[in-house]
Amino acid sequence: MRVPGARTRTHTPNWPTRCPGISSLTMDPECSQLLPALCAVLADPRQPMADDTCLEKLLDWFKTITEAGSSLLLLQENPCLVELLCHMLKPQDLSSRVLSFSLRLTGVLAAQEDCFQYLQQGELLPKLFGEAGPLGGAAWTSPAVRSGWIQGLRSLAQHASALHFLAHCGAVDTIFSLQEDSSLFVASAAGQLLVHILGLSMQGPAGGPPSLQAGDWPACAQKIVGHIEESLRATATPQITQALNVLTTTFGHCHNPWTQVLWVQLSPLVAGLLEKDPIPAAHSLVDLLLSVARSPGLSSSSCGLWETLAQTLSHLSPTQAGPLALGILKLQDCPQALRAQAFAVLLQPLACVFKAMAQDPGPSGVPDGTVGGSMTAGVPLPSKAACVGLLCRSLAHLELLLPLPQRPCPWPQAPLLGAAVTLLQLCGGSARPACDMGRHLCTLLLGCVRVQRAALDFLGALSDGTGPRELVTQVFAVLLEYLRSPDSSPTVLKKAFQATFRWLLNSPKTPGCWDLDPHALLFLRDLLPVLQKRLCSPCWEVRDSSLEFLTQMTRHWGGQAGFRHALLASEVPKLTEQLLRDPESYVRASAVTAMGQLSSQGLCVPPAGPEHQGGQQSLLVELLHILSTDSEGFPRRAVMQVFTQWLRDSHADVAGDTEQFVAGVLQVASQDLDWEVRAQGLELALVFLEQTLGQPRSHCPHAVTPPVEAPVGPLAQALQPLCRVRLFDFAFRALFDCDRPVAQKSCDLLLFLRAQTASSSSLQESRSSPDVASVEAALQRWQAGDQAQPLGDLEPEVVLAVVRSLDLEGLRGALAESSDHVEKSPQSLLQDMLATVGVLGENEADCY
Repeated sequence: MRVPGARTRTHTPNWPTRCPGISSLTMDPECSQLLPALCAVLADPRQPMADDTCLEKLLDWFKTITEAGSSLLLLQENPCLVELLCHMLKPQDLSSRVLSFSLRLTGVLAAQEDCFQYLQQGELLPKLFGEAGPLGGAAWTSPAVRSGWIQGLRSLAQHASALHFLAHCGAVDTIFSLQEDSSLFVASAAGQLLVHILGLSMQGPAGGPPSLQAGDWPACAQKIVGHIEESLRATATPQITQALNVLTTTFGHCHNPWTQVLWVQLSPLVAGLLEKDPIPAAHSLVDLLLSVARSPGLSSSSCGLWETLAQTLSHLSPTQAGPLALGILKLQDCPQALRAQAFAVLLQPLACVFKAMAQDPGPSGVPDGTVGGSMTAGVPLPSKAACVGLLCRSLAHLELLLPLPQRPCPWPQAPLLGAAVTLLQLCGGSARPACDMGRHLCTLLLGCVRVQRAALDFLGALSDGTGPRELVTQVFAVLLEYLRSPDSSPTVLKKAFQATFRWLLNSPKTPGCWDLDPHALLFLRDLLPVLQKRLCSPCWEVRDSSLEFLTQMTRHWGGQAGFRHALLASEVPKLTEQLLRDPESYVRASAVTAMGQLSSQGLCVPPAGPEHQGGQQSLLVELLHILSTDSEGFPRRAVMQVFTQWLRDSHADVAGDTEQFVAGVLQVASQDLDWEVRAQGLELALVFLEQTLGQPRSHCPHAVTPPVEAPVGPLAQALQPLCRVRLFDFAFRALFDCDRPVAQKSCDLLLFLRAQTASSSSLQESRSSPDVASVEAALQRWQAGDQAQPLGDLEPEVVLAVVRSLDLEGLRGALAESSDHVEKSPQSLLQDMLATVGVLGENEADCY
């Protein structure tokens, strides 16, 4: 029996697909017959036009044809294409979308030099891309046409003939003007096209590399460089920004020796921008300098780049200099003095905090030499927004540096810890500033959620390092302060929980012992009453974050005596159990996960009352009740994940009667409306199958698991439990599930079964062939959509016979295809576009 995995159409040819567009190595006769009619429709302004998606797919198809063969041959075999392009030259009310498509198609075709010459003979290219074309017409007002013009030129600029054409048709001057286009997409594309033309012109003659003397460069390259120089000298910031962006892209994509000549020529103009007040286009300037510093084609020491970077750091404001400083510190090879200067820029906001909070004059705690006098001489920023933004950026940049091998060494771990703690105290109101500057800073930051979040993230990242015991004590104290505070917002609380967990995870441990150290246990005893309070919070986000934190803690320390004693002495397990009935579904899902983890570690407290005499068994009943009755999908998914993990770990509640457990769960999961619940049910079924056959499944998709070598009797006996729990009824039904992931999961399960039992062919030989007609008939009804009738009790022989008869490999391949793979043929696309204007009869359309 073969289960088809996708719809088929008799008219669709066999051709290789290209995801996500359309592809065909050659144009088949059917498409050649449809193409003239489509070109006529596109050229007729009276016809309703195809949407942009169809035109994009059509262009993708032409790109694939030209990449695989000759563009010239394509035009010669399909003269309707040339007629369409020529029709674009006639003065008429053309659709901007069709004109843009035609310009881009022309560029795709002209990318091959012989086709370029063919189109050039008829003066088609100058009329489309020169001043006589759309440039002087009303269509040019459309951004789509201007964008199509640029993309067309970008495609055809691939050879020397195209370069000569660009230099003499006035296109380069038009590109210059389009850099200032009102459409950001057009302006950006124009800048990228200039970079491409500059790189193409600098490829040099066929015999060798281009000259390294700027005066000997090709005329087109000199014209572009001259335009960049003129823009860098301009007074208008937009012009300077355009020039800097073009240079940034150039140095990012071109790594030939001529780029060093270009930088040496232009660097004085770039450095001259630093003398202006304010510095124009500072962000673009930073991007350019970092692009030059990363370029493998430049020798940074010989072209004065390090000096320019140092000068820029000293001239930019702290807000502007931060990204540049971070970029410098990420460089592999950089002078130590420049690295120190860059690190000082990142530390400057925290140094200001130290200075504002200092009880007496003295060092800020930042390592000597890392912060210059000019960096710390200023007073705290008068604007709250500026102060908050600068602190958050500084903390984020320092956090990005933490895991990098090229971070500054020695790393000022203790001062940074102190700064993070101080910032949190300032925001929380527990700081006691001793000077006016500190009181002003406290006023600015009090209750600032942005700084609290950034400081907690940074504090959590610092947990990977070490620090003095008294400072670590301050860390835990400020974290506890935030967890206790009624003013902490839900997002701040979540980050405080995350930072707390990271610090507990990295707290000092006795060698060979993974238990919490005595100081961490003392903190835990203070923490659990706070956790109890948060589990009762009226805010559901707080309850949810508290449960996630409890789950993490239990997963890591649930088996350790100190943690177990502290947790069981608290009300946390009882409160967690109560949250299984929380009105918010996210909280119920988190409570399910937490209770599953607590139960796995034996940390569940049996609910009180005569109705809960079953002890821990009552949790299993409660979770089954949630799986059967909860109206939201999140809790039900969480239950299935817990049950699957319990089965893997041979949880006590499961090991007692595994068959009954699996049968009950699969019965409910198979009928769930949530596809993720059904898919997780199949995952649980697969775990039970592996355990029953004693062959764990390899998680590598390419691994080959040896089949089970078992005689007829033992194999049939091994499969009996699977039949009793109706696992195969669920799996066969899931093959036809309307949700693809469920069908894929079922397919994987049955393929695993078939692989494990492949060598047991004697099972069929030793007995008469089982009667599978009724099962196959039921599967055919299920495939047709009638899944009302169950399969009933199945025997192992029938199951194996059906599994062997199914085309599971074909089904898996069909399921791996995108849902519209059949309809993505070129012929289908052409038919659809023609059908929209009524050129095809009703039955000829292939609309999808």
